[in-house]
Amino acid sequence: MKSYKIVVYVPEADGEAVRGAMGEAGAGRIGNYADCSFTVKGIGRFRPRAGAHPTIGTVGQLTAVEEERIETVCAEDKLKAVLKAIRAAHPYEEPAIDVYPIELVE
Repeated sequence: MKSYKIVVYVPEADGEAVRGAMGEAGAGRIGNYADCSFTVKGIGRFRPRAGAHPTIGTVGQLTAVEEERIETVCAEDKLKAVLKAIRAAHPYEEPAIDVYPIELVE
């Protein structure tokens, strides 16, 4: 079955909620393991434009936020549910989500 790596950036305070939602939706399953993920911390930067409703920051001003980059894997049949779960748990109106096709080596 085709698999994907999903990467999402989230404020540190919301990392556990987003990771948990991803796992509940079926992400992070490798062999006999569940809830597999990798996290690295960094600084996210963005400038909300007119029409945005930012959770953090102010329209027109550059904002820097301590964030986590969460990486996990997902089977193709779970992808839509995982993306929906990320958006439901994520505090931003426009979360940054990357999806990469991968081959799992077993």
